[in-house]
Amino acid sequence: MTVKTTVNGVDVDKLMETIDLLGRQPELGTFKFRTNNSWIDGTYNRAENPSALGPAASERAVPHTHDIDEPPVLLGEDRGANPVEYLLAGLSGCVTTTFIAYAAAQGVKIDELRTELDGDIDVRAFLGITHDVRPGYQSIRIKFHVKSDAPEAKIRELMKLAERRSPVAESVRNGVPLEFTLA
Repeated sequence: MTVKTTVNGVDVDKLMETIDLLGRQPELGTFKFRTNNSWIDGTYNRAENPSALGPAASERAVPHTHDIDEPPVLLGEDRGANPVEYLLAGLSGCVTTTFIAYAAAQGVKIDELRTELDGDIDVRAFLGITHDVRPGYQSIRIKFHVKSDAPEAKIRELMKLAERRSPVAESVRNGVPLEFTLA
């Protein structure tokens, strides 16, 4: 009889099996994620994530979709989050997932975890009014709200792991080469 070890909703045995497998076969750790986007009207567009790609790539039966728009002050109709809000959502999801996975791997039970993110953007650069500031985020702040019986030092250690190991946090912090082409 095998007893499944689950911490924070994470199957720890499967997590450790995956880590072991990737240690032995590193080529299985390379993934490619895709998003396709179509403009609809005005500032409104829709992105789709059609597949979960890795060594065992497969198309999803139903793609994940994301409606994207701007608030009225930026000439939209607020039919979805705007792109910079999606960046914050992706970052929040990634640091939260990373925190929970490392807590589970270390046997740390988390009763509640919330993250609050906010960031500063000067839209004058996006609109071409000034070239003195970046059109992107000047700074982003992430606040963790954690309820756990674990000592505060352990929670801080997990937060630091989330900061260092989150793929999205690393991509935002260090930038990613972009290649623009015309089809």
